[in-house]
Amino acid sequence: MNVSRMLSIAALAAVASFGAQADEADGSQFALQAETNRTRAEVQAEAATVAATRSQEPAGSRVLSAQSSADRAAVRAQAADAVRTGQISYGEVGLKM
Repeated sequence: MNVSRMLSIAALAAVASFGAQADEADGSQFALQAETNRTRAEVQAEAATVAATRSQEPAGSRVLSAQSSADRAAVRAQAADAVRTGQISYGEVGLKM
């Protein structure tokens, strides 16, 4: 009795599932139809000009660098003097000398 009840439930589920798949198999109801009056050559010419003028650099990624007139030896001497006089911290702990 229990087996026949299980088979009838399985058969009912199989019949009910066929109704859920009653649409087109390729999904063509979702295809968009585009109307245009441009020729293929016009579109290709526009694509070629865009590719030629496009920058390979992402927008906003350029960082401006500052130009310095000080030489390296003078900057190193000033930094050593600042550490010696205790104006800046020294080491990983941040101790001042």
